[in-house]
Amino acid sequence: MWVLKLGGSLLETGELPETLKQLSEHGAGQIVVVPGGGVFADQVRLLDEELKLDDLTAHRLALRAMEEFGKLLITMNPCLHAAESLEAINYWLDQDQIPVWFPYEMTFDNPAIKASWDITSDSLSFWLASQLECQNLVLLKPAEPQENNYSAAYLSSSGFIDKAFNDMLVDTFVKPSWLYYKYLSSFLDLLKNKNPESTHLKPITT
Repeated sequence: MWVLKLGGSLLETGELPETLKQLSEHGAGQIVVVPGGGVFADQVRLLDEELKLDDLTAHRLALRAMEEFGKLLITMNPCLHAAESLEAINYWLDQDQIPVWFPYEMTFDNPAIKASWDITSDSLSFWLASQLECQNLVLLKPAEPQENNYSAAYLSSSGFIDKAFNDMLVDTFVKPSWLYYKYLSSFLDLLKNKNPESTHLKPITT
């Protein structure tokens, strides 16, 4: 099993439909998709700045923003299905489909998840991987760090991932990796058990 976080900014690449097509052809039954917030989360941030929302309200709206992007993904490919619980995730995997995690029900009042912009879909994908006892977490991103530095501290300070991600790396079995979207084919080779020499998966370290 792989937990795959699809950044909302992938919409801007114009290649999202083809990405989903490739994932459905080679990753069905193996991948759990965590949707980013994308343009929907951007609107929540703007509302927060304008209206000075309390942390809990902003957090819950951001969770719903992830689900809106998830709905968009589902409309693009019939192999993708909404999943609001671990049971639903496992059901769709057993059906050789791709569950798209809708995080609200599992997280909106969970005391382990702080209501803060420090926690976004990056850290939530990490949290979900731990709940699924899945060590394979991939953040599929539309950019690469210029300094080729994949430490969580650097990625966070540079705005590539959220601020809470680094703390989650402490005492965990989850092994997160960064994948630039143009190297998706190497990840697909992993799913097809081809064992490529270089998968372009960059381990995210402390």
